[in-house]
This record gives sequence, structure tokens and C-alpha cells, in this order.
Amino acid sequence: MAQITWKDFEKVEMRVGTIVKVEDYPEAKKPAYKLLIDLGELGIKKSSAQIIKLYSKQELLGKQVLCVTNFPPKQIGNFVSEVLTTGFVQENGEVILAVPERKTPNGSKLA
Repeated sequence: MAQITWKDFEKVEMRVGTIVKVEDYPEAKKPAYKLLIDLGELGIKKSSAQIIKLYSKQELLGKQVLCVTNFPPKQIGNFVSEVLTTGFVQENGEVILAVPERKTPNGSKLA
């Protein structure tokens, strides 16, 4: 993978948010949830996440996650994802969510 500069990295805005609503997304090509994430001053944003095999809806409610907030909205089927919920892709394709180690105010930026 090509190296990037610090200026390149600074262009990516990553913030922490709390999942406040989780819905099934049966229309998705790959099994996914629709998430509503409270990002503090940025408001509540929508995201689609292919994490149904490792996480139940109940387990996701109230969970804090790290999101990329400055990508343009992405149309995913009949749903518009406003932020990218980040995670670590495993060899089997499953995604483990990237989360803060401690409770963090919603909207806090990754530094």
C-alpha cells in the first residue's frame, strides 16, 4: 500500500458516536444493519454496516463506534449511508467494530 503524508491523514475526519437505533436491512445485497449514530454536534447520522454475524441488534444499542464523517453520502440500495462505521475485517470477512477504549463524548475527533 502506498505511503501517505500527515496532510493526507488530516483530511480524514473520524469521530466517535453512539448507536441509538438498529434496524434490519433485508434489501441489502450482503446481510447488514441500518444504524442511527449520535455524533454529538454533527447530529444523528445513518450508516449501513455488514456486522450481523458478530453483533445482535440489542448488543449494538448504546455501543460507541468510530466513524469517518467526511465521506460524501453513499447510496446503498434504497438507503443513503451518511458516515462510514469503521472496523477490522477478519480473514473470514467478518468485521469487528473499531470502538473507543473508554466512554467518550459523542462527536469527539480522533487525533
